[in-house]
Amino acid sequence: MGFEPAPVRRAREQVELQLREAILSGALRSGERLPSEVELARSFGVSRATVREALGRLASAGLISRVPGAFGGSFVRSVDHASLGKALGESIDNTFRFGSISFEELNRVRRLLEVPAAREAALRRGEEDIERLRHNIELQKNASVEDPRLAELDSAFHTAIAEASGNRVLAAFVYALHSVIREVLYLNISPEEGREVVRQHIAVAREIIRGDPEGAARAMEEHLDYIDRLKVWRRRDEG
Repeated sequence: MGFEPAPVRRAREQVELQLREAILSGALRSGERLPSEVELARSFGVSRATVREALGRLASAGLISRVPGAFGGSFVRSVDHASLGKALGESIDNTFRFGSISFEELNRVRRLLEVPAAREAALRRGEEDIERLRHNIELQKNASVEDPRLAELDSAFHTAIAEASGNRVLAAFVYALHSVIREVLYLNISPEEGREVVRQHIAVAREIIRGDPEGAARAMEEHLDYIDRLKVWRRRDEG
């Protein structure tokens, strides 16, 4: 039997690896506050700077959140598809704001994800998914184009469809894309255009509830085509 020497890990990597394994194994639970930097440095036998660097890496990976202030600290974040969507959204948002990717690229990926999501939702939706879609549609019917919840309702509708697909990774990506769109851009539509968007949402939901995968995909494609023609999204910093 042959053996190969294993690389010696840096102190930061050792701290990061052990904390990561504790979080992913459930030894450190969601919402739990980690020991202070001083306590961790003492436990690991390293400097506070090393601990701080390891915590920064864990925060970048979305495993912990760091809250400043006397009552702050480092807290374990939930590790599920919802937290994955939030972490993805933050990364995409930073890249988008920096200018490394364009809205057109985001919009294209959205189409590549959401048309298949509608098809899968029609095949796999359950009663809870149906009720969620119906509730969202009712809220949209009663919202005006000036309603500040409009973008959030739109995002929730599309995320609900992705959730109904039964693919949690797909749902995380759809949520991430919409979270970026919702925070950086805003809807600029007339009342009639708003009513048409709701009618299209109703058409998509109807096909999903009926269990017609091709009808759902076609309705989603038509909806996204309509949105693209209107060019209803505007950057918030454009006024």
